[in-house]
Amino acid sequence: MKRIYSVLVENRSGVLCKVAGLFWRRCFNIDSLAVGETPDKTVSHMTIVSSGDQRTLEQIEKQLNKKLDVIKVRTFEESESISRELILVKVHYNRGNRKDIMENCEIMGAQIVDLSKSQMTIQMCDTPERIQIFLDTLKSVSIVEIARTGTLALLKCNEQAQ
Repeated sequence: MKRIYSVLVENRSGVLCKVAGLFWRRCFNIDSLAVGETPDKTVSHMTIVSSGDQRTLEQIEKQLNKKLDVIKVRTFEESESISRELILVKVHYNRGNRKDIMENCEIMGAQIVDLSKSQMTIQMCDTPERIQIFLDTLKSVSIVEIARTGTLALLKCNEQAQ
């Protein structure tokens, strides 16, 4: 079972270490972690995706709320959120597979952002599931390098709450 934690924290050095240390000390798993500033430069937003049983996921939320640097914790399931990841993939290509790679990019909504005589760099921003499907389509070619962000997520819009 996976859960997404949307955590507002004070934007100062050492906070990320404290949060990661919380997970490490209690042997909680971090599937994905992304951190960025908010419009208020004194506050950062962490998106943490973690997996475990119901008890473990509840413990994570309780422990996060105990941290002094944590301002607010919101949790939600994947089905309640809009989530995205960004991936950059560098692949070797040749005459035989170049067209197939380009067609897969077009079908999956990926973009070729750099090209040389034998390599191309592809970017894709989509759900973690579709990112994985795209990577699976590239297994037949030689992947040189992959850079993948953590999951970013927000709760789905609720018209009644506005």
